[in-house]
Amino acid sequence: MCLHEDQSCFPGRQGAARRNEIRQQGVRAKLRSADRGGQAKATLGAFAMMFALAAVGCGGSSSSTAAADTNPDFGSNVTIIDPSMTTDEINTKLVAIAAASTGYDEVRNAVYFLPGTYGSAAGADDPTTATGFISSSVGYNETVQGLGSAPGDVVINGNLTVNGNLRTFWRSLANVKINPIQADEAAHTLRWSTSQACPLRRVDIAGNLDVKGAAVTAGNLLENSRVSGQVDGGMGWNTDSVIENTPTEYYFRDCDIGSLRGHNVQWLFTGVPNAPATDFALGTATEPGCYTALPTTPVSREVPFLFLDGESYKVFVPNAVFTSSGHHWGTTAADGETLALSSFFIAKPTDDITTINAALANGKNLLLTPGIYKITAPIQVTKANTVVMGMGLASVMPVSGTAAIAVGDVPNVVIASLTIENGTQNSDVLLQIGTRGGNSNAGLAAKPTTVADVYAHLGRMVAGGATTTVEVNQDYTLIDNEWTWRADISPDDRHGWTVNPGDHGLVVNADNVTGLSLWNEHYEKEQVVWAGNGGTVLFSELEPPHDVPSQAVWMNNGLNGYPNYLVTQNVTSHSCTGMGSLHINPVLNPAPVTVYQSSMVAAPDSPDVTFRSMAAIVIALGGGFENIINTTGGSVDPDGPASFAYGFESIGEVANYPE
Repeated sequence: MCLHEDQSCFPGRQGAARRNEIRQQGVRAKLRSADRGGQAKATLGAFAMMFALAAVGCGGSSSSTAAADTNPDFGSNVTIIDPSMTTDEINTKLVAIAAASTGYDEVRNAVYFLPGTYGSAAGADDPTTATGFISSSVGYNETVQGLGSAPGDVVINGNLTVNGNLRTFWRSLANVKINPIQADEAAHTLRWSTSQACPLRRVDIAGNLDVKGAAVTAGNLLENSRVSGQVDGGMGWNTDSVIENTPTEYYFRDCDIGSLRGHNVQWLFTGVPNAPATDFALGTATEPGCYTALPTTPVSREVPFLFLDGESYKVFVPNAVFTSSGHHWGTTAADGETLALSSFFIAKPTDDITTINAALANGKNLLLTPGIYKITAPIQVTKANTVVMGMGLASVMPVSGTAAIAVGDVPNVVIASLTIENGTQNSDVLLQIGTRGGNSNAGLAAKPTTVADVYAHLGRMVAGGATTTVEVNQDYTLIDNEWTWRADISPDDRHGWTVNPGDHGLVVNADNVTGLSLWNEHYEKEQVVWAGNGGTVLFSELEPPHDVPSQAVWMNNGLNGYPNYLVTQNVTSHSCTGMGSLHINPVLNPAPVTVYQSSMVAAPDSPDVTFRSMAAIVIALGGGFENIINTTGGSVDPDGPASFAYGFESIGEVANYPE
């Protein structure tokens, strides 16, 4: 299979002509027959029957290695879609998968499209009368990805869509090209309207992207993608004659977009060549501006992804990139490392932790197939350069009060594309990067240990808690699209002030740590505690707890409440750009109570501790912030400043701190 966007290939690898030849063979018919039962294992078995001899002759060290690469057992919750299936078959399968989970159950699903073209493009200009196109929503706990090495290897004529609200979480779309056809949208428009934990990565949209949808959303991440047309985010300011739904906050990173329409409170662009000019807090009281644009992203690292190289499944692990701008889809040796699937231990939820950790100790990477891993000890990563990645947002749940995943003092580890759940016994920490008090210098700037698309929860699946959800003790760690969430809208018996307790979402003790797209919500003390020097954060969304019993219970050394974001006094350098913090008086009590926070942010007064584009938001019901940062910025409460955005009580902004 071709490994370049421009269809050039690695030396000795099959090119575009060979790939197309393979697609024309009878493989697709056999895949179709095997996959009709919904079993990925059977599907892949049919695939392997066609290629077993070829696999052995293409570099496999043994027949067992070849079988591992060409005939992997991903289990029944992985669905492979192939181009020989009819559009109706595909849509029926996709619609059923999208409806399978409520978000609060143990259902997990991963959908992969084999390289090829799906659906008819004939009706793209008039979607209301179009027929024969791919059409399905993407549901809770579902990930959809193309199995090409570049997005253009999988072309979807139609839509894979979400029409969400503030509670639309836990799904993703990656590594596909979409020619949008959606009956309830304008021509050439795809809707992806979500809140957090729903990233779009490596997506090529040959048309428009509608992120506003039918309801207000929290926002999302569009990363390393291309939208040839317009991104429509809706007009969310109160001064508009017609109020449209809109994401409150949004982060666009390393993207190419044709144009942008929309505004609300906090929209950050880094590495987006034609992003709107920065206007944050520079307009009028009713139209103050919401855009912050940086020309490049200082450091980022794309999540690893599964792809097909000819007949072999492989995993591409991108390198970190620095001062990047625009999409970058290369898969050459300069772009990252290609790993044989046989280098992974392919785990099932039935595997015990001893088996998993033995594989890691023996140098294997780890692939967690969809499901819930209820483990009695942490997944221990003790080898440098290890990749731990999930399929279908596989969940790791420690049931004995331990951590879920613990990374030792070793560099260049990648933890990606999975969720972490608490057990019924309290854990001190759920995800720990580097040992506490250990060798923080193990981290490497050029090859940062990376946590990407990892969502960790307290009280989503079961009652119970953790003192700290994510703790970082290794220098140069990169956190890319993280959500720590002390649940407030899970089933009633799973959340409450003493039901799912947790002090902090994210604690950073190491130096030179970078955070991109950080979401941390509802913890009982600070949401984020940053105790290392040289930290850089781009986009941070924060929310205090919604279930404080009273102000008297929620005091911090004589001050009202806790800051959402604390930079400790030992820190001499720190930078945060694009922060939105939302306060609502506790509503999960028999009657709402009024509480205040002394400040949204607490940080040292130092010229090298800087904040840019900060928004403090009071949603409703009174209370709020006495200050935005330390003792400056003014109060944000029912008395003002007046809200300029639809649906909020008041909004205060600080463009730069220190000024």
